[in-house]
Amino acid sequence: MANFGPKDIKKLREATSAGMMDCKKALKSADGDFDKAVVWLKEKGLGAAAKKAGKVAAEGVVSVVISDTKAVIVEINSQTDFVAQNETFKAVVSEITQHAFDNSLADAEALNSSEINGQPFAEYLSLKIATIGENLVVRRAGMISSTDETVAINGYLHANSRVAVLLGAKCEDKATADKVRVELKNVAMHAAAMSPSTLSYTDFDAEFVASETAGRIEKVKKENEELVRLKKTLKNVPAFVSRLQLTDEVIAEAKVAIEAELKAEGKPEKIWNRIVPGKLERFISDNTLLDQELALLDQKYVMDDSLTVAQHIEKISGGKAIITDFIRLEVGEGIEVVEEDFAAEVAKQMG
Repeated sequence: MANFGPKDIKKLREATSAGMMDCKKALKSADGDFDKAVVWLKEKGLGAAAKKAGKVAAEGVVSVVISDTKAVIVEINSQTDFVAQNETFKAVVSEITQHAFDNSLADAEALNSSEINGQPFAEYLSLKIATIGENLVVRRAGMISSTDETVAINGYLHANSRVAVLLGAKCEDKATADKVRVELKNVAMHAAAMSPSTLSYTDFDAEFVASETAGRIEKVKKENEELVRLKKTLKNVPAFVSRLQLTDEVIAEAKVAIEAELKAEGKPEKIWNRIVPGKLERFISDNTLLDQELALLDQKYVMDDSLTVAQHIEKISGGKAIITDFIRLEVGEGIEVVEEDFAAEVAKQMG
């Protein structure tokens, strides 16, 4: 005897958009179990869960769970921003993020291959897709964790839930870690706003730096053309764009050039040692534009632009801490969304 009736078939059809007979077969195969019937339809390539999974999910949210010893970050995509604001979707996001935190799932692959609530994660997500009515994708995830009391961990989730940052810092002692932990939230807010893509210029490879050099130098020249028109002070045109390019030889040559300039200006040689360091710092700043744009530690700190982020952490920790871990996720970055021609799509279906 069947454990379902016409009302169950109607409910399954409304939830999945599958055909009436397909819903009946699914319920029969699942012995009347609604959730198992949804999974059956998905496995057969039928219904909303399967169809929605083919749609590009470029909206959504980023979510975090943070404690003193561990922090996780998860990007979960939906097809529309409307669904991303839905309370049901938010509940799913919260459950998935807590699941990742509780089970120390360090990336999206681990999360998507895990079990949640006693079932494979893929099945769990399929049911949520059927319920919410849009494709959902757990696209990226990350984790920073340590039981070492000298490691400080913190992060920041922006109010719109579209960007979040996690940071970890190695400190010399627990007292420093406790102090730095508070400050890491401010640095994470900086990173959310300034969009660094990596922790340090040392993460760049030489080929990438070389490919970025000419264009960035040209950009400064173009900016100077506008400054000339406005009768404002011109920027120094750099020869380099990253600290990776500033070899000991380059720095030595810059120092010689600075000293020659001071001599030409008639500055007494006995005061050069008070002037040269500042001018060298300016040379380095002018010639590290790529680092300042893309590398967190090398960016000017928004709350004190006289210091880089690295220098700020050094200052507040008394030189006893350094940021070692950095994860920043922003919803949809890197996803290519193809604009659909609605009229052409309708014509195609009618043809």
